[in-house]
Amino acid sequence: MTTQKLGKIAAMALAETKWWEGKTDREIAEFQMLTDELCVPFPRFHEALEKTLGRPVFTHELGLNADGIRAELFDGAPAPNFQEILDLIPEDKRCIVSIQ
Repeated sequence: MTTQKLGKIAAMALAETKWWEGKTDREIAEFQMLTDELCVPFPRFHEALEKTLGRPVFTHELGLNADGIRAELFDGAPAPNFQEILDLIPEDKRCIVSIQ
């Protein structure tokens, strides 16, 4: 799946229109996952993506598994389990704290 590049100026101009207002969560998630530049405030995009996928989306997934998220979003691929999400982070970079 190919993403589109708008360029910084075009992306900023699009964002200024607040085009996402009145759009569904799916429309926002699909548009942004196919566009290299962020054209929606990140909190709104993140919320739309989580609601559309029906699960928490960890921010590191967007940088380390964007293709997997696209497959889940557009092709109905199964969601990764927590261990698979954790394994996206290189082992030498992991610091996990469990609070009970």
